[in-house]
Amino acid sequence: MSADPADIAVSGAARAWNRLEWAALDAAARAQALTRPVQIVAQATREAVADVLGAVRARGDDALRELTARFDRVELERFEVAEAEFAAAEAVVAPELRQAMLDAAQRIEAFHRAGMAGGYALETAPGVVCERIIRPVPRVGLYVPAGSAPLPSTALMLCVPARLAGCREVVLCTPPRADGRADPAVLVAARLTGVGRVFKLGGAQAIAALAFGTASVPKVDKVFGPGNGYVDEAKRQVARSGAAAIDMPAGPSEVLVIADAGADAAFVAADLLSQAEHGPDSQVLLLSDSAALIDRVEVELAAQLEALPRAEIARRALAASRLVRVETLEQAFAISNAYAPEHLILALREPRAWLDRVEAAGSVFLGDWTPEALGDYCSGTNHVLPTNGAARAWSGVSVASFQNTVSVQAASREGIRAIGHCAVTLARAERLDAHANAVVLRLRGAAA
Repeated sequence: MSADPADIAVSGAARAWNRLEWAALDAAARAQALTRPVQIVAQATREAVADVLGAVRARGDDALRELTARFDRVELERFEVAEAEFAAAEAVVAPELRQAMLDAAQRIEAFHRAGMAGGYALETAPGVVCERIIRPVPRVGLYVPAGSAPLPSTALMLCVPARLAGCREVVLCTPPRADGRADPAVLVAARLTGVGRVFKLGGAQAIAALAFGTASVPKVDKVFGPGNGYVDEAKRQVARSGAAAIDMPAGPSEVLVIADAGADAAFVAADLLSQAEHGPDSQVLLLSDSAALIDRVEVELAAQLEALPRAEIARRALAASRLVRVETLEQAFAISNAYAPEHLILALREPRAWLDRVEAAGSVFLGDWTPEALGDYCSGTNHVLPTNGAARAWSGVSVASFQNTVSVQAASREGIRAIGHCAVTLARAERLDAHANAVVLRLRGAAA
């Protein structure tokens, strides 16, 4: 009897991708299965990034020119995009693309505006009023990757909430192309959302320029945006140094799909590949209680991969990815919560019924008809999300990311009399007599 073509395809796919039985793995093997590629090269990345940051901090624009020539293979005298280049970008971006960016920006603004927090005031005791006021981060720097593909959608995701927050100064960095220009679609996206200062800088050197400032690039208070492992590590290092705050750890992209037996294998494979094509350091995971579904997904992966222009990039990412059969969907959610994926797709028959099981994820996509790509572009949510497990404690970018909240309190004579003795008691319990004295003096004055 001749072999089934599907079986042959599965056999070939299995050699390319890691298929695992979760129940057969011990604790060490399970930890290894959930290890991200970026974790493996972390030490080399840290050292390389430290060298870049040190060079930019010490030599400013001169170091930026050298690093741009080395990494982007283009020599630039001026980093900031001039008005003529903005005009040229407007001329070459297709009207259909411009309209799509406008439509996406409107949905992003509607979603983010609806979630904006407001200040409030409360009298917590007679004569004691406590408030929270909200102020924009004054100066912010936005990083929009290009790498193997430009990402105008990231400009929308960062520029729209920055504008809603009311930040005083907004600058954007994006890598130059081989011709020394910035990607036209990125420039148009920036202009559509009100950002007029764009610098042709990429990688760790762009993060360094924003954090430290140079003769050309203004220093900012907070740096935003995703990137590869080097960009992510640069953000971490400048944050640790105190040079600038960062939005979150946001490195190489990742997706985890939980699928049941009824899932559409073609849809699942397409979602896995949509993240794998981001870069060779991306990671994709499939968890399913159905071996038959995993079989079908493997066939679809092999077929769809061959039709992708970025097939080689996706293939390299898939080498570090996993197709995992679990015993139950409950086990799949436990694994997902431990992994804390950037993107979590629930390809389940009743996905909303399982939503309460999600404890840690950057963004969740419910059901067969909600591809992760909608969130990447135009559903309205933000695609700048925590990666590398940071979703356990970090959230995706929102307007609040571009704001600070400041607490305010005011006590009258009546107020100090009402709560002063409480403060004195607590201060003395902590043996902080100067604290207690600052209140006691006022109590005496209020009583006089």
